Amino acid sequence: MNSIFVQIKCDLGQAYQVAAQLADEFENASQIYSTSGHWDLLVQFRLEDGLDPGLFVNEHLHRVPGIRDTYTIMVFDAFTPSGG
Repeated sequence: MNSIFVQIKCDLGQAYQVAAQLADEFENASQIYSTSGHWDLLVQFRLEDGLDPGLFVNEHLHRVPGIRDTYTIMVFDAFTPSGG
């Protein structure tokens, strides 16, 4: 399983609605944070092995009403302790 973090910019006044829809419809949204600055939300998605992150963002995430823009961050499990 792989993780991606997606920063999401929402239409004005839509951040809470977008966050609620992500929580309801995306079982793989493991963390949803409200943020300050240029982006409204930061979401960690856990993707099944073999699922293309670009395909997931473009064909699933971008269909959520109220999402204006996204910025995807690929992460790698390089520093996970081996003992637990």
